[in-house]
Amino acid sequence: MNGWVVAALVCAGVVVVIVRRLRGEPLVAKEVFGTPFILIVIGGSSLLKQHLTVTDVLWLALASAVGIAFGAIRARTTKLFERDGVLWQRYTGWTFAVWAVSLAVNFGIGALAVANGMHEQARPMPLSIGLSLLGEALMIAWRAKETGVPYAQPKTNGLVRR
Repeated sequence: MNGWVVAALVCAGVVVVIVRRLRGEPLVAKEVFGTPFILIVIGGSSLLKQHLTVTDVLWLALASAVGIAFGAIRARTTKLFERDGVLWQRYTGWTFAVWAVSLAVNFGIGALAVANGMHEQARPMPLSIGLSLLGEALMIAWRAKETGVPYAQPKTNGLVRR
């Protein structure tokens, strides 16, 4: 699939996730972990096609750790609440502030990495976003467990949302 098509699909998917979380949505475990998993698989599969150098791997490890950390920080700004006997989540203004800072930091790391010998193709966008969402998912899961409120059950029709 064309790189621009993949980028457009990833961006569209992230926008859908953000809009849904801004409005507030039931916390469904499969959805919390599904999106990061899919993006990590897409990004990881593109890495398998690359000949990675030690420099690529080191910068990729740094960028991955930063992405996961920012995801976890972002999850701390997400509001978790009970509605209809299940756990819901909603992004806050602080969540978007963390998104903005993380985008700037990741852009900076990417520019610094490329300037210091990392191949641009060694840092696929779906992987970066997926790792960030994984950090968010792990922190949300930890916070959700602390509440004692159950996750919502997935809808049988994935197209219909509350």
